[in-house]
Amino acid sequence: MRGCRDGSPAATLGDAALGSAVMTLIPAGTGYTTVQLGVHMVRPVLADTPTLRCEGAALHVGRTTATAEARITGTRDGKLYAHGTTTCAILRTG
Repeated sequence: MRGCRDGSPAATLGDAALGSAVMTLIPAGTGYTTVQLGVHMVRPVLADTPTLRCEGAALHVGRTTATAEARITGTRDGKLYAHGTTTCAILRTG
Protein backbone atom coordinates (compact mmCIF):
# COMPACT_ATOMS: atom_id res chain seq x y z
CA MET A 1 0.00 0.00 0.00
CA ARG A 2 1.36 3.37 -0.95
CA GLY A 3 1.02 5.98 1.72
CA CYS A 4 -1.79 8.48 1.50
CA ARG A 5 -2.76 11.45 3.55
CA ASP A 6 -6.50 11.24 2.94
CA GLY A 7 -7.30 8.82 5.77
CA SER A 8 -8.54 5.97 3.60
CA PRO A 9 -6.19 3.31 5.08
CA ALA A 10 -7.26 4.25 8.60
CA ALA A 11 -10.94 4.39 7.63
CA THR A 12 -10.78 0.96 6.00
CA LEU A 13 -8.91 -0.62 8.91
CA GLY A 14 -11.12 1.08 11.46
CA ASP A 15 -14.38 0.11 9.74
CA ALA A 16 -13.29 -3.55 9.67
CA ALA A 17 -12.48 -3.56 13.40
CA LEU A 18 -15.63 -1.64 14.32
CA GLY A 19 -17.89 -3.95 12.33
CA SER A 20 -16.16 -7.03 13.72
CA ALA A 21 -16.69 -5.77 17.28
CA VAL A 22 -20.41 -5.42 16.60
CA MET A 23 -20.64 -8.74 14.75
CA THR A 24 -19.25 -10.66 17.74
CA LEU A 25 -22.21 -9.57 19.88
CA ILE A 26 -25.18 -10.15 17.57
CA PRO A 27 -26.91 -13.51 17.14
CA ALA A 28 -25.70 -15.86 14.39
CA GLY A 29 -27.55 -15.21 11.15
CA THR A 30 -28.16 -11.54 12.01
CA GLY A 31 -26.68 -8.97 9.66
CA TYR A 32 -25.45 -5.42 10.18
CA THR A 33 -24.37 -2.50 8.06
CA THR A 34 -22.45 0.67 8.81
CA VAL A 35 -24.69 3.74 8.71
CA GLN A 36 -22.20 6.22 10.19
CA LEU A 37 -18.41 6.15 10.37
CA GLY A 38 -16.24 8.81 11.96
CA VAL A 39 -12.44 8.65 11.79
CA HIS A 40 -10.13 11.12 13.49
CA MET A 41 -6.63 11.16 12.00
CA VAL A 42 -3.83 11.91 14.43
CA ARG A 43 -0.85 10.93 12.25
CA PRO A 44 -0.63 10.11 8.53
CA VAL A 45 -0.36 6.47 7.46
CA LEU A 46 2.45 6.44 4.91
CA ALA A 47 4.33 3.75 2.98
CA ASP A 48 7.06 3.67 5.64
CA THR A 49 4.68 3.67 8.63
CA PRO A 50 5.50 0.80 10.98
CA THR A 51 3.04 -2.04 11.48
CA LEU A 52 -0.27 -0.85 12.92
CA ARG A 53 -2.69 -2.49 15.33
CA CYS A 54 -6.40 -1.73 15.40
CA GLU A 55 -8.62 -2.69 18.31
CA GLY A 56 -12.37 -2.23 18.28
CA ALA A 57 -14.92 -2.57 21.05
CA ALA A 58 -18.69 -2.53 20.91
CA LEU A 59 -20.18 0.05 23.26
CA HIS A 60 -23.88 -0.69 22.72
CA VAL A 61 -25.70 -3.44 20.86
CA GLY A 62 -29.46 -3.02 20.85
CA ARG A 63 -32.32 -4.47 18.86
CA THR A 64 -31.97 -2.09 15.89
CA THR A 65 -28.64 -0.25 16.29
CA ALA A 66 -25.16 -0.76 17.66
CA THR A 67 -22.23 1.55 18.36
CA ALA A 68 -18.52 0.82 18.64
CA GLU A 69 -15.19 2.60 18.97
CA ALA A 70 -11.67 1.74 17.74
CA ARG A 71 -8.07 2.90 18.12
CA ILE A 72 -5.25 2.44 15.60
CA THR A 73 -1.80 2.42 17.19
CA GLY A 74 1.76 1.64 16.14
CA THR A 75 2.86 -1.81 17.31
CA ARG A 76 6.43 -0.68 18.02
CA ASP A 77 5.93 2.75 19.53
CA GLY A 78 2.33 2.59 20.79
CA LYS A 79 1.63 5.98 19.18
CA LEU A 80 -1.97 6.75 18.29
CA TYR A 81 -2.49 7.11 14.52
CA ALA A 82 -6.28 7.36 14.43
CA HIS A 83 -9.42 6.65 16.40
CA GLY A 84 -13.02 6.37 15.35
CA THR A 85 -16.60 5.42 16.03
CA THR A 86 -19.43 3.78 14.16
CA THR A 87 -23.17 3.36 14.29
CA CYS A 88 -24.48 0.18 12.69
CA ALA A 89 -28.00 -0.86 11.78
CA ILE A 90 -28.87 -4.37 12.97
CA LEU A 91 -30.60 -6.34 10.20
CA ARG A 92 -32.73 -9.05 11.77
CA THR A 93 -34.52 -11.61 9.64
CA GLY A 94 -38.12 -12.75 10.13
